Amino acid sequence: MKICVVTGTRAEYGLLYWLIKGIAEDPSIDLQLIATGMHLSPEFGLTVSEIKKEFKIDSEIEMLLSSDTPVGISKSIGLGTISFSEAYQRLDPDLLIVLGDRFEIFSAVTAAMISRIPVAHLHGGEATEGLIDEPIRHSITKMSHLHFTATEVYKKRVIQLGEHPKRVFNVGGLGVDNIKKLKLLDRASFEESINFKLIGRSYLVTFHPTTLEFASAEQQFGELLSALRSLKDVSIIFTKSNSDTDGRIINQLIDDFISENKQHAVAYSSLGQLRYISALSHVDCVIGNSSSGLAEAPSFNIPTINIGDRQRGRIKAESVIDCAPTKAAILDAIKMIDSQAFQSQLRQAKNPYGEGGASEKIIQIIKAYDFNDIIKKTFYDL
Repeated sequence: MKICVVTGTRAEYGLLYWLIKGIAEDPSIDLQLIATGMHLSPEFGLTVSEIKKEFKIDSEIEMLLSSDTPVGISKSIGLGTISFSEAYQRLDPDLLIVLGDRFEIFSAVTAAMISRIPVAHLHGGEATEGLIDEPIRHSITKMSHLHFTATEVYKKRVIQLGEHPKRVFNVGGLGVDNIKKLKLLDRASFEESINFKLIGRSYLVTFHPTTLEFASAEQQFGELLSALRSLKDVSIIFTKSNSDTDGRIINQLIDDFISENKQHAVAYSSLGQLRYISALSHVDCVIGNSSSGLAEAPSFNIPTINIGDRQRGRIKAESVIDCAPTKAAILDAIKMIDSQAFQSQLRQAKNPYGEGGASEKIIQIIKAYDFNDIIKKTFYDL
């Protein structure tokens, strides 16, 4: 069986890593791997080089234009659809596996649907009400044929979209597999790997644009930076924004902040999965609006300050503090971390995305599934 996996971002590849590895090591499966999007961009860390250290890439699909405007991203989607259709004609996969909700994946699945290639979609049914990813995710669900969700609530939501329960499987969050399987760097090794020493309170900051809000990225991230500037004796690790509209504005603001605060701040386009997960084990708090603050950070019993609406609608652990994208609200949230009530809540927090093992479950289900007539779907009425 030829299984083709598509990856377009550093974060998504980190989630897919153990699944890709499991497929590659299974003698009954022929792995095909397509890298696209930010992986191929020097601006975003050229992370395709990290993939090539471990896996053979069967196709590199250049679709990311230098513009992150709505017109630029729309053109990238069109270019991606054309290029994926050509890659599928050459690779002829039996199944396509995709994760999430980004525009690169929308292109990949649109082309697969037209090519009559079955699609397995991971992490469907989730809600991010502040993002264009929300309608993209649900559109991908309707173009897919097998569904692997991270929680039971998300499984029910996919079924609510008309997908048959026999095609929907709750396997837990893929991010937890990294936490369970990676041998993380100790503090000294981690500090050496990023050439930066953690002194005082340490924060891991990742902030992406909220794509359903107009002209908000610069203002909202400016509020966060203003809050961070007012803190004393802190160490800040930034991971840069993605290629969404206005992502480059955020990255320029990070560069400006670093130039003024080199003694207590450092930034990376991509830490890579090992260093990122290791960072979670050493920092005191995650700040920003990345999904990793909700899906992975709770496993380390560290607080997450989740800013604004980007992740609104997602299931959250008790370790997550939601706050408005204002300096005052962010500083109030940072102050809340030390309160006795929150510390008690933090000790009892559990990751709602499971205890790991999602990758193995997905492979077992796919291998046992009968793919006869899988392309034909009926709408499942509740």
